[in-house]
Amino acid sequence: MQNGNVPNIVYSQQVIDFTTVVAECCRFLENLTEIKKSVFIDKMLKLLSLLYLKTIMLNLPENQNEITIERFVGQDDYDSLKNNIAQLLGDDDSFLDTFNPDMPFSDTPIAATISENIADIYQEIRDYAQNYRSENEQIMEEAITCCIENFGEHWGQKLLNSIRALHALKFNIST
Repeated sequence: MQNGNVPNIVYSQQVIDFTTVVAECCRFLENLTEIKKSVFIDKMLKLLSLLYLKTIMLNLPENQNEITIERFVGQDDYDSLKNNIAQLLGDDDSFLDTFNPDMPFSDTPIAATISENIADIYQEIRDYAQNYRSENEQIMEEAITCCIENFGEHWGQKLLNSIRALHALKFNIST
């Protein structure tokens, strides 16, 4: 608790809901063994949609700490997840990125991959989750702040691009 009776934002229903969805996304992505492509696409569409909704429902904490939060997802973890998703999706991993900032200057289409976008999202939300688990309210607040700011700057667009690409796959996959 902070300020006497006013509960800290880290215990608000919006943050708890967001954290719950983050945990479910991480759990799913960390256990991709022997999953069918169609199941992955369906589950990711649902999780990413819910993650987007729960993230935009958050407000930045009023007390902004200048604490550096710890990064937990290393390059090996990132590459492993990216490669697992790329292998699962095969040729369906790549899509045209119409929101790439270089697009207006390019004579050719710019390709992106679902696997890289999801690995980027995972890195952000896993780092958030690990810092949130610290039970240190200042670190938890800073993790929320950092996650929301990074959502606005980059991973929110990657999430939407992934949803768009997965949506196209879901409704064009022959069963």
